[in-house]
Amino acid sequence: MNFYHSTHRHYCGIDLHARSLYVCIIDQQGEVLLHKEIKARPELLLAVLELFRDDLVIGVECMHCWYWISDLCEEHGIHFILGHALYMKAIHGGKTKNDRIDSFKIAMLMKGGNFPLAYVYPKEMRATRDLLRRRTRIVQHGAMLKAHVVNTTSQYNLPPNKANLKNIGAREQVRATFADRDVQHNIDLDLAIIECYHRELSKLEEHLERQAKQHDPASLSVLRTIPGVGRILALTMLYEIGDIQRFETVQKFASYARLIKCKAESAGKVYGTQGNKIGNAHLKWAFSEAAVLYLRGNDKAQRYLQKLQKRMNKPKALSALAHKLGRAAYFMLKHQRVFDEQRFLKG
Repeated sequence: MNFYHSTHRHYCGIDLHARSLYVCIIDQQGEVLLHKEIKARPELLLAVLELFRDDLVIGVECMHCWYWISDLCEEHGIHFILGHALYMKAIHGGKTKNDRIDSFKIAMLMKGGNFPLAYVYPKEMRATRDLLRRRTRIVQHGAMLKAHVVNTTSQYNLPPNKANLKNIGAREQVRATFADRDVQHNIDLDLAIIECYHRELSKLEEHLERQAKQHDPASLSVLRTIPGVGRILALTMLYEIGDIQRFETVQKFASYARLIKCKAESAGKVYGTQGNKIGNAHLKWAFSEAAVLYLRGNDKAQRYLQKLQKRMNKPKALSALAHKLGRAAYFMLKHQRVFDEQRFLKG
């Protein structure tokens, strides 16, 4: 975790909500210069900040509605930092909590050098990343609908239907499976939503790829050279990583991508691991999928996995392979080089 250490003349902590802001501005001595609640409107916030714009930094906690404040600060040349919500809760948690106290604590964290930083994702790529994440949730819901069709078939003790519901013909076969009209209506509802998802996701994926070729075509092409990494995995890696230069070391990148586990140790004794859920879950999924797909039809990769399995079980070997792919992707993006399988398997 990185903390904000720069000094300023004014520190502005904002307890952010969808419809209101609680603003606290302090100086270098910690004296409160302004402490009030306002509506979440750009013109009101600018009016409050007008007298303190000289060497000002604004800090907010990372939540769903920080985008507009970040964009407003960028437009008006105001320094903006984003706080990591989990670590901020651990640092400034107290017995009494309200918006007024929270805004003051945020300002004091910045002044004292204890403000835990989160990444301010670039405005140009932010909406595309959110659209890609929305696609992932829709695909997951589509999988649940397909599982419901399969489970309903088992529920009524019918022969298993091995049809691929991605295909129109397969969906038509399922439309006359059940004799009970209400059961068939239930399945028809699943099929209608699956059909809508399939149609809209095809157009969405083409749009996402066009956007990626405008934002960072070189990095997209580099990621696609990894065997098994197709369009969706490459897009996920590209947009979830953002600027690779923000990671000083490959270890920090692997930690962010949840590819390593941290030891819980005290007095020389190891008590297991902790912090496994801290980091980017989308990157964890992408590299785990890439590891499985990399093995498919690849004799050299399968032999390498067998070599790993001499020292660990198969799940841990797959995790180690995913970690290795993550490290490779880091250096590939850092130096804009394509995947070298011989070097990868030798290392």
